[in-house]
Amino acid sequence: MPSIPQRYRAIMRPAAAAMEPYDPQAADVRINLSANENTHGLAPSLRLAVDRALAKVATNRYPDPLAGDLRAAIAQVEGVDPAWVIVGNGGDELIFNLFLAFCDDGSRVLTCPPTFAVYGIYAELVGAQVVEVPRDPKTFEVRAREVVEAAASARVVCLTSPNNPTGTLVDPALVREVCAACPGIVLADEAYMEFAPAGSSARPLLNDCDNLVILHTFSKAYCLAGARVGYVLANPGIISALAAVRQPYSVSSLDQAAALAVMGRRDAMAPVITSIVDQRELVREELAKLPGATVWPSAANFLFVRLPHAHEVWERLRDEHSILVRDFSANPACPDCLRITVGTPGENAAVIKALSQLVKE
Repeated sequence: MPSIPQRYRAIMRPAAAAMEPYDPQAADVRINLSANENTHGLAPSLRLAVDRALAKVATNRYPDPLAGDLRAAIAQVEGVDPAWVIVGNGGDELIFNLFLAFCDDGSRVLTCPPTFAVYGIYAELVGAQVVEVPRDPKTFEVRAREVVEAAASARVVCLTSPNNPTGTLVDPALVREVCAACPGIVLADEAYMEFAPAGSSARPLLNDCDNLVILHTFSKAYCLAGARVGYVLANPGIISALAAVRQPYSVSSLDQAAALAVMGRRDAMAPVITSIVDQRELVREELAKLPGATVWPSAANFLFVRLPHAHEVWERLRDEHSILVRDFSANPACPDCLRITVGTPGENAAVIKALSQLVKE
């Protein structure tokens, strides 16, 4: 995507004019392990259910504005009333709507870098001030005391668990402390929670913490990255605020139908999720054997690894082996780091073999 010409930057909102078009580092490769997708694809029974559901969609009609059937299905699974659920066009839309509803010029949005870059981008777009409490540079754990202190003056606090790109978890006990300290909203972004150990989610805090927002997505564990469907669990008052600023019909009928079919049969993906978790540990062991490598523990479907000359390794991995991973080496918070999605056993074996060759060279 080309840069924005100055002629148009001059008439853009200042916050938008300061930005560049998003670059996902896409490339035409045989193995793509760069975007944390579930590369296994839908289980056959789910694929069939989704296809049948899509075939029944009346495409000449607008979608259900608030995705009532899908909200009801999510609520049943999560054990809440549908009034505690809102559906969005991926987690990204819900994050943006959260800032749009609760932030104004000068509001403080607290993040813990390195983390999901979208928080900072969207916060700045609505005029908020991004306040950072960097993670421990060795472990990438959040600095708990500093986060609690900074939360006292924040309009929104973003806690990502497991964190993207590091895979680290946030203790639910810390989430509770932050909710108590923050006068605004606390976002627990749990997009990768299906790959984490039991008991890792902040979900049990929902009834006690009326400023807690929990974000989930169908894009990762449930193989619907192409459909773009996410949802939020929160107090009905927060849900109403998000509903007030959302774009009408933002989740298409096709996307709602696909997500509803998956939600009703999500157990079919359990063996795949288990396989990814098992493969994650195997890949971590192999990557840790590479000369000069540091691999952090992960509770997600990806691994964060530091390698000597990481950017060169990333380029050669793409150009010579047709394997794409995500390059974070230019980020000052995580120099020489790559994020590698855990794929199928064959994909994992291929990336380990290629990295072993490149690092030795």
